[in-house]
Amino acid sequence: MPNKTLTFILAGGMGSRLAPLTAERAKPAVPFGGKYRIIDFALTNCLHSGMHRILVLTQYKSHSLQKHLRDGWSIFNPELGQFVTTVPAQMRKDSRWYLGTADAIHQNLYLLERSDAEHVLILSGDHIYRMDYAAMLDSHRQSGAGISLACMEVALGEAHNFGIIEIDAHNRVVDFVEKPAHPAPTPGNGACAMASMGIYIFSRERLIDCLNQDHDIPDSDHDFGHDILPRLIQSQHVHAYRFGESEGRVSQDRYWRDAGTLDSFFEANMDLLNPLPSLDLYQSDWPIRTYQAQTPPARTVPGRSGTEGVFINSILGGGSVISGAAISHSVLFPGVTVSDESLIQNSILFHGVSVGEHVQIQNAIIDKHVHVPAGEEIGIDLAKDRQRFSVSDKGVVVVPKGYRF
Repeated sequence: MPNKTLTFILAGGMGSRLAPLTAERAKPAVPFGGKYRIIDFALTNCLHSGMHRILVLTQYKSHSLQKHLRDGWSIFNPELGQFVTTVPAQMRKDSRWYLGTADAIHQNLYLLERSDAEHVLILSGDHIYRMDYAAMLDSHRQSGAGISLACMEVALGEAHNFGIIEIDAHNRVVDFVEKPAHPAPTPGNGACAMASMGIYIFSRERLIDCLNQDHDIPDSDHDFGHDILPRLIQSQHVHAYRFGESEGRVSQDRYWRDAGTLDSFFEANMDLLNPLPSLDLYQSDWPIRTYQAQTPPARTVPGRSGTEGVFINSILGGGSVISGAAISHSVLFPGVTVSDESLIQNSILFHGVSVGEHVQIQNAIIDKHVHVPAGEEIGIDLAKDRQRFSVSDKGVVVVPKGYRF
């Protein structure tokens, strides 16, 4: 049952490939989609799935994340056994930070041992998707397996970025290789491979046993994908739950993204601007929860030149003011101001960004509290931009938080 399930959300990763967006925040705390943080998706899935006992394991630059959880997720009633609790690395067992995903939970094993949980749900805090975990738990219980993992088909050309599994006709995992150089295609579909989504369900005792065994292996990286799962499938029944195989209560958009690079993060935001968005944020009984400041309405107004503010196929956060500027195919977070005769295209502007007059910005991410002065150009001359900013492999320019021109 969901109320007999303890959830661990792994939220301590550095997210180095997302730098400079992770220069001052953990990857799960990176803003997304005009109002959210990335971790809101895993937490929302828990909320709607009835998983209301949640431990968020934090480590790297966690203040922004902890503040967001305090402000946006203090919603559960501890008198009913419900909680969202942050658990930083405490060095309870020795003088080490968390070494890997499995070690993070092993260092907090006492929290599991003193609980009455029958099952343990393990999630990553840095993936963007909607999923009913209760449906996966039902599938896990019906399978009779001690461990289940969620999986989905990915294009074979992208499969080297994931843990790839092979399954038999009964959805039993028979092989697991973390980020293989030559991924095995899915039988019957040579263009795809079956990827692990980093979502696991263990029976309580099975998880305790395997974590203790892994802890005693000297050359282990103490990671679920690299170490524990490849060993377990040799001796245990590991069940593969295909993402979307049971609808549960969530509409099946089957969208899942690991926004682990600047380009994948940028593209995930741009996905929201499709005429029919790949990720359904509009299911009325599955709203994505977040902290939301009290802001005035967003608006467009004429600029000093008399030019009307224009807003085309974009997301506009509360409190934003577009004054005689043109915004096209962009995502603007709350409190953004854009001044007269400026042009913003295919870009993401985080909270509190202000843009002066006659500015051109395209294919860019502007982090929080940056003032872009009048006449500036970003994303127009990449050679110039590379001398002062980070530029992704696909040419997305990233201006870091608080940058001063």
